[in-house]
Amino acid sequence: MKTFHSWTPISLLGKLIPHGKRFHIWNYNGDNMTTTRPIHPEVQCFDEALGQTPPAGGRLAGRRILVVGAGQRVIDDPDPPVGNGRAISLLFAREGATLTCVDISEPAVAETCRQAKDLGATVFAEVADVERAETIAPLVERAARQMGGLDGLVMVVGISSALPIDKQDANTWDREYAVNVRSNMLFAQQAMRHMEPGSSIVLMSSLAALRNSSGNPAYESSKAAQVALARSIAMAGQKQGIRCNSLLPGLMDTPMGRAATARRPARVGGALPFGRQGTGWEVAYACLFLMSHESSYVNAHALQVDGGLAAGVALTA
Repeated sequence: MKTFHSWTPISLLGKLIPHGKRFHIWNYNGDNMTTTRPIHPEVQCFDEALGQTPPAGGRLAGRRILVVGAGQRVIDDPDPPVGNGRAISLLFAREGATLTCVDISEPAVAETCRQAKDLGATVFAEVADVERAETIAPLVERAARQMGGLDGLVMVVGISSALPIDKQDANTWDREYAVNVRSNMLFAQQAMRHMEPGSSIVLMSSLAALRNSSGNPAYESSKAAQVALARSIAMAGQKQGIRCNSLLPGLMDTPMGRAATARRPARVGGALPFGRQGTGWEVAYACLFLMSHESSYVNAHALQVDGGLAAGVALTA
């Protein structure tokens, strides 16, 4: 039986907690004030939602999370920045999660896992091409089995052909959608068959979903599709107590970002929020919030990590 104190609003608890087993609320004199409904992960209600001290061990302590796209692309740079997938994996490791890290590149995922293990995390590595749909269900089943369950999924994987509309062809378009959208749907579908109530899914979209300025229609439209897909997953998952949100990074100094800037120097040639690009760590911390129980009432949301760029907040260099 769980105990709450009188500073927890009873009216709020009554609305948040479903019918079922009871818990007690005590006033400052220790008298039993009332009984009401229980806390349960199926309604995404945890210590954080009620102002209680969460369990020790980190913001993701005890969570078992699958990160797809956890490696990092190699770029011609002597001091490359951290990518979103690696930053997310390492931050989650610091915060107590058990991880299964997936990437198409064996050396890249091995390096991410090495760094996560150095932080004391339990980490498993998987090498997979998410374009191959038939590999996804066995991979998710294997991840859930080796971690002893599954509480979270982060879909970081994404590609960009960088082709304008007059250069697009059906095969290139379909491949981009297979990686950026179809894989997200299939991983979420399979993950939800293994997930515990109280779990969370995060899809890595992009500010390109809102700003069609890159001349790259397959990427822009596939990222917009991810936002819609996250809402659909959230709707499907609520009966299981599973949340899903999308994350929309803006102009970020990541390996993928630097590759885009090399193709289009004007990408960062104008005004920027705070006069700079964002970092992979800033994306990772936003993802940490969405994965943690701190965001238990955040669902079907598209969180922009863009410094305010979409709202016109920027400084001229």
